[in-house]
Amino acid sequence: MLLVVRSALGWLLLSAGLWLVWPSTLGGCTTLTVISGHSMEPTYYTGDLVVARCGTPTVGDVAVYRPSAVSRSARIIHRVVGGDATVGFQMKGDNNTFLDPFTPRQADVVGVAVLRIPQVGRVSALVFNPWVWVGVLLAAAVLLIWPSDGTSGSPEAELEADVEPAEQPDAELPVPAGSPR
Repeated sequence: MLLVVRSALGWLLLSAGLWLVWPSTLGGCTTLTVISGHSMEPTYYTGDLVVARCGTPTVGDVAVYRPSAVSRSARIIHRVVGGDATVGFQMKGDNNTFLDPFTPRQADVVGVAVLRIPQVGRVSALVFNPWVWVGVLLAAAVLLIWPSDGTSGSPEAELEADVEPAEQPDAELPVPAGSPR
């Protein structure tokens, strides 16, 4: 019975975890944004990873939005300083002295920031950089193709190195039957 409860609890926790992090690009409610630029300092710095959850922002919230006047892949993360979901939000970077030229409506808002993970974005930028993967694959190919000298590292050479000559027992002469040893 305890095993069934533990298993059910494990599945429940896994499901809840997946629901929390399921990306908005796949119909979920979570957006990950890597900060680039200085407009949100000192709240966020270049390389920080910000987790945003879907919802309607209020004045004072930091929101991630896609400006309709720019490419739909572009995302801006700024603070809501006024407006509303129907007329459009007034947005401003914490480090800016001016309001954003865009007034996103609720349909443009991707999410409200809920978590900051410092500098993780720098690592993810490396992991997702195609040139890094080209370098890794080239290094792997070179290591596979590189000629060896034929002795070190080969299984035959290792077997030969491990073999020690057997110790020869002293040869015993045949003893006639009935004689003392």
